[in-house]
Amino acid sequence: MYIYPDNLKSKAVLWLWELRDIAIIGVGALISVFAMAQLGFLPPVVITAAYAFLSIRLEDTSILDFLRYAIRYFLLGQQTYAWGLCNPSTDRSDRK
Repeated sequence: MYIYPDNLKSKAVLWLWELRDIAIIGVGALISVFAMAQLGFLPPVVITAAYAFLSIRLEDTSILDFLRYAIRYFLLGQQTYAWGLCNPSTDRSDRK
């Protein structure tokens, strides 16, 4: 069942996934079936199933989005720290 976006700016979804995720899962499933049938190689099936689970979208967010934001914040983003002594004129600790 195709659900059209309410405000025309949100992304289109099909069941619990965005259409882009459905395409990625479909291509991954085809590659996984080929790898399993011809080579007896199981990791593509596991990767596709993990992506399908992590990309389930509920209330416009998914676990995969949360993991991307967390990795970007904790590992890839520059953290800014302000070091230095306080200026006595701006020190408000003695203010009554």
